[in-house]
Formats: sequence, C-alpha cells, structure tokens
Amino acid sequence: MLLLRLMGNIIYDLEINMNIYIALLRGINVGGKNIIKMTELKKVFDSIGLCEVQTYIQSGNVIFKSDEEETDLQTKIEHQIESVFGFPVKVVLRTLAELEEIILDCPFSKDEISEAESLSDKECLYVALLSTAPQKEKTEYLNAYRSDSDDYRIIGRNVYLLFRNSISKSKLANNVQKLDAAVTVRNWKTLNKLVLLAK
Repeated sequence: MLLLRLMGNIIYDLEINMNIYIALLRGINVGGKNIIKMTELKKVFDSIGLCEVQTYIQSGNVIFKSDEEETDLQTKIEHQIESVFGFPVKVVLRTLAELEEIILDCPFSKDEISEAESLSDKECLYVALLSTAPQKEKTEYLNAYRSDSDDYRIIGRNVYLLFRNSISKSKLANNVQKLDAAVTVRNWKTLNKLVLLAK
C-alpha cells in the first residue's frame, strides 16, 4: 500500500513539472507535398516519449506534455520527423501559457479587425510564430510590404498579421518567411481552438 502511494506521488510530481506544449509544423500537407497523416504524426511524438499527445487538423498542430526544454524538444521532434518521413520539417513550439499570451496581447483593436472582416470573405487575422525573436533590421525590412491592405505588429517572437483582402495575395505574408528564423503561420481561429484543446 505504501509502495503504491509512493508511486502515485512520483507520477503526480512528474506531471506537475510538465509543460503543456503546442508544436506547430511548417509546410506539411500543402499542395500535395510533404504529406503526413495525423495518426502517423501522433505515433512519432509518442515514440520519443512525449505524453498525452493529440493532433488538430491537417496543417500539423500537436499538443503534448513534456518536462524537457524547448530547444531540446524542437531538435528531437524535427530529427524524428525527418527520420520517419524522409523529409525535413521545421517545428515551432509554444507552451500553453505562451499561446494564451498571444491571444491576450493582440495589438489590433476590435474595430480594426471588424473593418478587415467587412472587406473580405476570408480569414483576416493571423499570427506568424517564429522560433526566435527577429532582429530589428529584419523587421524593418517588412515595412516595405506594409500597405492599406496589409498590416503587421511584432510582439516578441510573434508577428501579428491583418489582411483586408487575402493572405494568398499578400506580399507581406510571403516575406515574413525572410526573418531569419523558423516560422509558421496560423489563423486566429486555429490558435484559439488550440488553446481550448490544450486546456
């Protein structure tokens, strides 16, 4: 009985020390390239000892628990994905707490977002999530692509993007990839859904 109680306490302590992470994969299942089924992706995360793994939609979003540091996890996940599927995939990680901050810190006002939504029948608000904060000279480079249609704000290693037409036609969206960091983009609805699932 004492042994069972001690084992229970150890498991509880391990869970307390674990972070909830969200892995955001870049460029999979787009245009028939880099195809990865979510069931297979889950197996990859399970195989390297990550806990309570669940996936969300085909763009490659994985929620899991781990007590490892972000840099170690990123390297391990990227290595295992390439080993299993045969092609490299960039992975950006955020903890649940960081994802909640992204939602709370949105720099665009409700009026700005409503105006953009009224001008387009597509998603307007996105976040480009970077592995590291961009250097100042690189962010200034983006100013050339700011316009009446496309706007951005940077907070830490997140670039908030507001499109009044369409992300698919945006030069700003295309050039976010040039900030010298691994980056992947998600729309606002997806980020909110990931927060709900991770909780």
